[in-house]
Amino acid sequence: MSSSVLSHDPHRARLLRALGVTPWVRRQPFADPMIPGAFDTSETVAEAQGMPGDSIVVLPAGCPVALLDLLGRAFSAYGPSLARAARIEVGPDGQLGHVPEARAYLVFGQAQAHALGRVLPAAVLNRAQIVLADEPHEIRANGAGKRRLWNALRSLRRALAKGGTV
Repeated sequence: MSSSVLSHDPHRARLLRALGVTPWVRRQPFADPMIPGAFDTSETVAEAQGMPGDSIVVLPAGCPVALLDLLGRAFSAYGPSLARAARIEVGPDGQLGHVPEARAYLVFGQAQAHALGRVLPAAVLNRAQIVLADEPHEIRANGAGKRRLWNALRSLRRALAKGGTV
């Protein structure tokens, strides 16, 4: 509690000290929730500080909505850091735009892995954990694809846990 708040009511401050209560006062007023950008997301703060994100998911272009929903539910089952992972689609021509640096990449399919390897510098590829999963249509097709997806998610979670998150 700042001294200016205590100086307004010394009797109250003396009573609180006697009771062993530590008063907490907000340093800043509440942000207006209607103002866009009032609350920063962790990804925005991490990018502003130049820190790499936790994980990025690389998907092929044109994934059906039902498949994206299935993947989203699978990511949510493995915790909030994976559920909030950035999702980047490889273009239909096999090209990727700008890919931010991350500690781990979950790549769906060999073609997407090659596209990621062409875009990222070698130093980033060396530091990052890259986990390869089946193509999304193979995951939906059979149980073995789903099992391999769960194994890939488990290894991605282990890789992120080594760094101190998840």
